[in-house]
Amino acid sequence: MEFEKLREQIAETLNCDLEKVTMEARLAEDLEADSLAAVELSMALEEAFGVTIADEDLPNLKTVGDLFNYIKEHAE
Repeated sequence: MEFEKLREQIAETLNCDLEKVTMEARLAEDLEADSLAAVELSMALEEAFGVTIADEDLPNLKTVGDLFNYIKEHAE
């Protein structure tokens, strides 16, 4: 999986600047993703990368890097 594709998907879904989407960026604090935005992002990433993000795992995915690693591990 390419980080660039993930960055673009996150920026588009959260309607934020692409430059803000770094591996260290925190979803809530840096990218201003509230709980609804997090769910929307989860669904968009599932569709884009063919991966299922378990509801119980979602609260543990705090940074873009966490999402990247999770998707990489769980992608089919």
